[in-house]
Amino acid sequence: MNVMFTPESGSVARTIERQLRKEIVSLVLLPGVKLSEQDIAARFGVSRQPVREALIALAKAELVAILPQRGTIVVKISGERMMQARFIREQLEVGVVRRACEIAISEQDSQSLQDIIDAQSAAFERGSAAALKESDELFHLELARVARLEMASTALIDIKSHLERVCHLTTVDIACMEPLIQQHQAILDAIRQRDADAAEAAMRFHLTEILRVLPNVMALRSELFDGYPLTF
Repeated sequence: MNVMFTPESGSVARTIERQLRKEIVSLVLLPGVKLSEQDIAARFGVSRQPVREALIALAKAELVAILPQRGTIVVKISGERMMQARFIREQLEVGVVRRACEIAISEQDSQSLQDIIDAQSAAFERGSAAALKESDELFHLELARVARLEMASTALIDIKSHLERVCHLTTVDIACMEPLIQQHQAILDAIRQRDADAAEAAMRFHLTEILRVLPNVMALRSELFDGYPLTF
């Protein structure tokens, strides 16, 4: 895929990083794939310097490893790192929904969240896993916005990447994604009632969905994983 750079797209290195991150998370670039600075530079029509910066950023996020004499390689999915990422995300997301209950979000914001859930349902009915996943991500971004905690979403960018590769494996069977819609509705209903405890419980249950499917995913695609987590 060729990417056109414009002044609005920001830093060239950041744009390349985002595109490569997207491909790593969606498993277009599988664990073990070697990334060539020269090839990436040619693909994006840039010098090697912004490519190098992008790869360094991905290495800091622990999505690639820069190995002496071997180059840059997409790392396997670390089960233990994924579990830590899930734990950190849960703490932030729970704080977001409790804040949303405390400030009493507006009817307009409530409807915005409902529209996203409705879009998820429509995507499920169409059998569009990609659209359903996009709506799922948008729901969490919108939650942070209505709770006036947008920085929470920014803080989760690197952390969520370790979860999203596993989530991508679960979207092969769209039926596995149906519970997410019901879980989002439960979260929104609790926020509308300003029931912080119920909202927290609903969010915690939602974010443990991955734990319920992880054993089967790891068993089926063990070649993508670097060890099992210590606990489920």
